[in-house]
Formats: sequence, C-alpha cells, structure tokens
Amino acid sequence: MPRIEPFLSVRRARTTDRAAVIDIYNHYVRASPATFEVEPVRVEDRAMWFDEHAGEGRYRLLVVELPDAGVVGWATSSQFRPRAAYDTTVETSVYCRHGFEGRGLGPALYSELFRALESLDIERFVAGITLPNIASVRLHARFGFQPVGTFHRVGRKFGQYWDVEWFERPAHAAPVSGPSATADRISNEQRA
Repeated sequence: MPRIEPFLSVRRARTTDRAAVIDIYNHYVRASPATFEVEPVRVEDRAMWFDEHAGEGRYRLLVVELPDAGVVGWATSSQFRPRAAYDTTVETSVYCRHGFEGRGLGPALYSELFRALESLDIERFVAGITLPNIASVRLHARFGFQPVGTFHRVGRKFGQYWDVEWFERPAHAAPVSGPSATADRISNEQRA
C-alpha cells in the first residue's frame, strides 16, 4: 500500500465526525483484541466521551481526513485514572480505518496530537497495547515510548486471554527516528 501522508489533513474532530470515529472503532471491537470492548458502541453511547475530548485541555480527539475517503483515522489523549494526582498523566491511542493501515496515518496523527499538547501541564504519556501488535509497538517506539511492564492474560476476548504491554514516555520527548531497539525486541518476542 502506498503511503498517503502528503495528501491528508489532520484536524480537531467535529460533531459531524462522530459516526465515522465510531465506525472505525467498531471494526476493532468486532475483529480485534486491540480494544477490550466486546459489543459495538453507538454514537449516542459515546456522547459524553466526545464532549470530554472537544475542549482545549489535556483530552483531545484528532481525526485524519482524506479528500476522497473522509475520516480514515483518529487519535486521542484521555484521562489515565480518575484520581487528581494522575491528572498530569495522559493515555494515548490511535485507530485507523480497516484497509488504511501502514500508510502513515498513525505517525501523522501522533505528530499533531503531541504538538497540540506540548504547552499543557502534562508530565507523562502512557499507552497500553494488546499483544501481539507489532505495528502499534513500532508506532509508539517511534514516538519515544518505552515498555514498562506487561499485564499477562488480563483481557478475555474471542475465547482467549490477551496480554497488555504498557508503555510510557515523558511528555516533552522528541520522536525517535529510524529503527527502534524496543520495537525490534518486542517484534522478535511476538514472533517466537
């Protein structure tokens, strides 16, 4: 698949993007352990979530749009835990429309997301990745995330248990270019 990065537009999500965001997410609900939701969600079920990500604060929702395809991916920064002491830690995630993976959407979304958040009072970004997911591990390593631990067999979906590896990076870390030793190590472990 050719990369499409030069032709895309990354922007804040609008109310009119809600159905596309949910449609992209529901593919992963139905077909992947990337999310531990087991039932597809409806736009109206996520109204509060959209509202929480609509402001100028720590919690954002960005979309990537292509001229002929509409919204084909999204990224969020969300609350990590509800207690006040965790406020400066933010969880991030990226989802791309099925069939548009590997075309540069994830890096474009994360670049804009981290740029949008760089002036805010955030100390740490975290991400949980259901294993195996080599593409997500590589994306996060590219943006300076390091593995900090694995929760084994913490989610059951599709009749099996899944491990989740947690990653973190300082809020003001620069993206890492080139191959990542972390991504290569985890990729090799996932293949074994």
